[in-house]
Amino acid sequence: MFEPPRCPNAACAMHSAPEPRFFTRQGFYRPKCRAVPVPRFCCRHCRRGFSRQTFRVDYRDHKPHLNARLFWLLASGVGLRHSARNLQLSRHCAELKFRKIARAAGQLHDNLLDPFRGGCELEMDELVTFESSRLVRPLTLPILIEARSLFVIAARSAPIRPSGKKSPKRAAAIARDEKRCGRRFDESKACVSRVLASGARCCKELALVVLRTDQKELYVPLAKQAFGERRLVHLRSSSKLPRTPANPIFRINFTAALARDLNGRLRRRSWLASKKRSFLDLQLGLFMTYRNYIRRRVNRRPGTAAMKLGLMERALTPDEALGWRQDWGERSIHPTSDGRRSIAEVKALRRGAVA
Repeated sequence: MFEPPRCPNAACAMHSAPEPRFFTRQGFYRPKCRAVPVPRFCCRHCRRGFSRQTFRVDYRDHKPHLNARLFWLLASGVGLRHSARNLQLSRHCAELKFRKIARAAGQLHDNLLDPFRGGCELEMDELVTFESSRLVRPLTLPILIEARSLFVIAARSAPIRPSGKKSPKRAAAIARDEKRCGRRFDESKACVSRVLASGARCCKELALVVLRTDQKELYVPLAKQAFGERRLVHLRSSSKLPRTPANPIFRINFTAALARDLNGRLRRRSWLASKKRSFLDLQLGLFMTYRNYIRRRVNRRPGTAAMKLGLMERALTPDEALGWRQDWGERSIHPTSDGRRSIAEVKALRRGAVA
């Protein structure tokens, strides 16, 4: 039987430090979209009413059974319009569902991240993609992985200036875009710095950090700033080497190719491209959750990348990944829990078992 772990009201004292039996049961209700009744509760402290659905990602959804199916389609490279056709949804409804489940998936990935234990090797590279227009509005997309497990630590997009040959037609299009939206600044440095900072938080307990990248000069000072010069071993390889398994940065090249394959928004010439990069970042959160916690690390071996790193004991299903809401940080309910344990509690138990 479900028992609320805390009051969902962030202003209530029972939200951050819940006491035993801080709630009273208030019966249940029967929604049309579910076969089982949903229990209601009332907080004894703030007198706010809530239900089990208050803790769920599909709160107020009219068709919650389609969330996992939409997740599968979007994580398999299918676009929003075709996903809407397959699920018999309107395009607008599919967009709203995508934003909701992708936001929850990104929050889940952030919450489940924990400092790595033992040795690890990091690899990073940047993809070039675009928003709205390939010739006018390019984007950079740095991706950082733990190479041994193929775990995607962080991926984030940022605008960059148009480069390459500019024909009169392209130059005119860039001028029109700058007149309408303002001059486009290169935010690559800040974006790479944020991605490396995510890796630094995962490696804060390690005495030695190995990072492999290509020979882009920007990476050298940013890596030293993120990890510290004393414990950083920065190995740089030419990006012109053949992209075979013998390439020192083969695993990040493989991850980048996989990202383009599983995310229609990242394909080089596609009408699935994001109109705004904020929606691309939402898709990246969905991709990282699928790649790290649901999909096998490699096809011929069981286990996910998160299991390889010891962050999870088993693979998640899409229903579990899109189950409990994750906007409370580590106080959110763990995806494999029945509702009684938070992510922070599960992490503490795992650390105690390791120790």
